[in-house]
Amino acid sequence: MGKLFTCEEVAERYSVKVITVWDWIRKKKLPAIKIGKSYRISEEELQRYEESAKTVKVIE
Repeated sequence: MGKLFTCEEVAERYSVKVITVWDWIRKKKLPAIKIGKSYRISEEELQRYEESAKTVKVIE
């Protein structure tokens, strides 16, 4: 498993508020792992999320 990001790091990466990241997790748009009282998101899941959020698919 690659790097695990906190919700704060993900929010900063996408220029959104932490509550938005929590909402994505709650709505199952962004899979996360709960460790103690906080969530961690894997780098692989962020890549999948970015791919699914693209409005234009790249044809290779």
